[in-house]
Amino acid sequence: MSNQFSDYKNLLAELINRYRDRVDFLAIRIEQAEGTNILLRADKVETLSEGISIGGQVRAAYKGGWGFATFNQLSTLADRVEEAIAAAKMVGEEETILAPVEPAQVVCQLPLTGTDPRHVPLEQKKALCDRYNELLRAYSDRVATTSVRYGDTTQRVILATSEGTLIEQSWADMEMHFSATARDGEIVQTGRETTGSRKAYEDLTQLDEQVRGAAQRAVNALSLPSVKGNTYTVVIDPILAGLFVHEAFGHLSEADMLYENPDLLEVMSIGKRFGPKELQIFDGAAPTLLDKEGAEGGGIHRGSYFYDDEGTPATTTQLIKDGVLVGRLHSRETAGKLGEQATGNARCLNYHYPPIVRMTNTWIERGTIPVKELFAGIQEGVYARNWLGGMTNGEMFTFSAGEAWMIRDGKIAEPVRDVTLSGNVFKTLANIEAIGDDFYWDESGGCGKGGQSGLPVGCGGPSLRIRDVVVGGEAM
Repeated sequence: MSNQFSDYKNLLAELINRYRDRVDFLAIRIEQAEGTNILLRADKVETLSEGISIGGQVRAAYKGGWGFATFNQLSTLADRVEEAIAAAKMVGEEETILAPVEPAQVVCQLPLTGTDPRHVPLEQKKALCDRYNELLRAYSDRVATTSVRYGDTTQRVILATSEGTLIEQSWADMEMHFSATARDGEIVQTGRETTGSRKAYEDLTQLDEQVRGAAQRAVNALSLPSVKGNTYTVVIDPILAGLFVHEAFGHLSEADMLYENPDLLEVMSIGKRFGPKELQIFDGAAPTLLDKEGAEGGGIHRGSYFYDDEGTPATTTQLIKDGVLVGRLHSRETAGKLGEQATGNARCLNYHYPPIVRMTNTWIERGTIPVKELFAGIQEGVYARNWLGGMTNGEMFTFSAGEAWMIRDGKIAEPVRDVTLSGNVFKTLANIEAIGDDFYWDESGGCGKGGQSGLPVGCGGPSLRIRDVVVGGEAM
């Protein structure tokens, strides 16, 4: 299969040459994927599967219109090219504007630092899930239900375009999800943990403490009082900071949301101040092979790759510099329409979907304030860590904390439950009072947009102190 896959380059080059003059832009992508999926719920195996798939997509642009077709039989590829071109000509009536990108001819592989998941037997992966599931179930007799999910995917992609790009790229991605739901009468509480890696299977094999922590939080929360709903100064940990920068701010930086919405584009004007001068926000997929522990932008993370799904080199884009908006995330089309540079953020989940503008690894740079000093001077506030879930609607967000404590007289006090943090992202950025000197990469991200859910991303950040956050819980 490996040699045959490489031979597909000749087929793609021949088709590109045959059809390139009929459209403004033509891209053909072939993808081979191998993967494992395991889901244990309570004491039952709901999913246990391995699979190999091969397929591809054709994208054609003509007078600003796009045609898209997918295939999983190479014998039909020429027909799919014809279909994509016909569709583009059917809707195209303006001008195709794509930001320029230097054509690349390269073979690249995101390197693993440990075992390739394809080399681990299914039985061994299942045994790992069994072990973690037993840890959840054995923690307490108040744990009513548990779930453990394991997934890995190894993708190998060839991309050829009418501009001369011919890229072969491959990577492996792994993830695990754990949850425990505890019950005491009518009171139900859930603890969750998620993690992932693009580096080694071993990154998923020593998570006992993390797994027990999910069960512990669920059980402990049964006896905790609910937080009193109010507006507080809050301190959030790096995991919640990473979730916030991804969900609440990162999606607003995706340029396809902007050029289609003039009002939002005006709000997200380059040069506009959004936060304190200490605030720096970045997004970037470019991998660095020297992994510095905790270093912002260093190493390989869940959203890392060398080229995006349009053949644009991965970059690091600064979105906010010294509190001021200085950049946004682009595909070639959004960059062309807004007169900016492509950033390498056009991604697709797999060959069934066209590339759209997506985040990669998004982070807030660490600050200079020692974490313990973030609590100083807070008479009554909330300290929130980790996350259970959340949602965003434009510039509004609501996140549920995995665990939380009251802050009283500058010190962490009693634990509370049912803590949700809500607000307007722009007001919240402006209300950041201090940025901690810690930093953590959360590798658990699976992002959803445009029907493409579960796209691997990384999120990072330091602890943050934010004033005037609406904290939901029990009514005052």
